Amino acid sequence: MCPAICCAKSSNDHGQREKPRPVTPAGARCKALGMTAPTQAHDRPRTSLLEELEPAAASKRRMLIIVNPYAATVSERLRHLVVYALQGRFDVDAVDTEAPGHATVLCREAAHEGYDVVVAFGGDGTINEAANGLLGSNTPLCCLPGGTTNVYVRMLGIPAELVDATEHLLAMADDWHPRKVDVGVVNGRCFTFSSGLGLDAIVVQRVDSRPQLKARLGPYFFTWVAVTTFARRYLLRPSRMRVSSGESHLEGVTTIVQNGSPFTYFRNRPIEVAEGATLQSGSLACAVLHRATVLDMPLLGWRAFSPRARLLRHGQVTGVNGITELRVQTSDGRALPLQVDGDYVGEVDEARYSILPAALTVVS
Repeated sequence: MCPAICCAKSSNDHGQREKPRPVTPAGARCKALGMTAPTQAHDRPRTSLLEELEPAAASKRRMLIIVNPYAATVSERLRHLVVYALQGRFDVDAVDTEAPGHATVLCREAAHEGYDVVVAFGGDGTINEAANGLLGSNTPLCCLPGGTTNVYVRMLGIPAELVDATEHLLAMADDWHPRKVDVGVVNGRCFTFSSGLGLDAIVVQRVDSRPQLKARLGPYFFTWVAVTTFARRYLLRPSRMRVSSGESHLEGVTTIVQNGSPFTYFRNRPIEVAEGATLQSGSLACAVLHRATVLDMPLLGWRAFSPRARLLRHGQVTGVNGITELRVQTSDGRALPLQVDGDYVGEVDEARYSILPAALTVVS
């Protein structure tokens, strides 16, 4: 209130001002009464005022976002929007990957530097590299969907749409519960959800060779490649393999090993193949396709896409679960194509699988 108004309100009936009475400081009044004076705002240390004004800023977790700029649905615009949004609740740094394997190196450095969380923004291949870099550390991994299928994102319970996933991460700032999950291993390389040899791996190789069609057509391109690959390469003389787990031995033309479920998605529909493994079961599950003929494939496809039918009930598919060690070898001398988390990694004569229980920290 301004002094003029104060004076007008305090004048007597004759228009004469009253003499202003001296004001005793609060500290002096309290001292005279034997009391302790309250602390004034200007007497407090500046740091405490900042803590009162910005409590959230003082407790922000350090977040490193690893962005694959070449992932199917990642763009520079989306990168900036995601970083800007997450800065509201986290202390964010962001870095782009520059070559295959770069995300693994960045994650190892992030764990060493004490980041509170690493977010992999890309496809399942980017997440695989990030997981390999954080393996055995206490730095949790989180994910944002930037790929075509985003299997591991969905397995962790994170929405498959980027806007919803970003909101999910923002909400996690007030509900922070890291947990340990299992990781599969094949020939020394870790995988987060699946690996395969045979038809599955050849399909992945052919799809990855056409990234534009993969990004544009998504699961429809995968399906077309699977059908044409089977017709051209598996009807005549497919590679054969021997699968061994303990005392069990199976022969087949394709083997899929899973660390969780489902195997993949067709749009929003989960595709179940091997059964019995979860991210915290401490074991793997596998499915072996014994043969691939013109008569078998239509029914196999129907069972894979049906929400009610089970693929493992087909007579040419055998499932094994509770696996801690598995060995897959060529049985006809031809090298076997191998994929890991949806990335083609080459041909091998032998693949040795194992499980690392509770080896990766995630937050979702």
